[in-house]
Amino acid sequence: MDKKRVVDVLNQILEMELAGVVRYTHYSLMVYGYHRLPIVDWLRQQAQEGLLHAQEAGERLTDMGEHPSLSIGPLLETHNHDTGAILRESMEHERLTMTLYRELMELVDGESVVLEEYARQMVFQEEKHMSEVDKMLRNPGDIAAFDA
Repeated sequence: MDKKRVVDVLNQILEMELAGVVRYTHYSLMVYGYHRLPIVDWLRQQAQEGLLHAQEAGERLTDMGEHPSLSIGPLLETHNHDTGAILRESMEHERLTMTLYRELMELVDGESVVLEEYARQMVFQEEKHMSEVDKMLRNPGDIAAFDA
């Protein structure tokens, strides 16, 4: 196993998940309108989930005797705060994070059952999350997946 590369990817995951915590918290403060409360609740749940994901990545790093990053991933935004824009930014952030989890899964395939299962479980959770965002981006009555 390329331990250096695995550590690098785990630290990138940690940074992206921490950026997600900040991002979702910020978004939860910027939602207005009739449907504000359920959307704010959902965004805050995502922030909490991101923190758990960051902590899990840190645990995997310290399992390996490594030091978790103290950096945070990118926090750029469009400054367009309608709910659709927030969800589209969220989807892009999730796609980037998913790429890292998939890379980790490939790096540890056949090398570490713990890291394989961790990566597989995170891909599963992220795919479910992206499906939910996709459904929220659809217009009522639309069945087809949202096309970004």
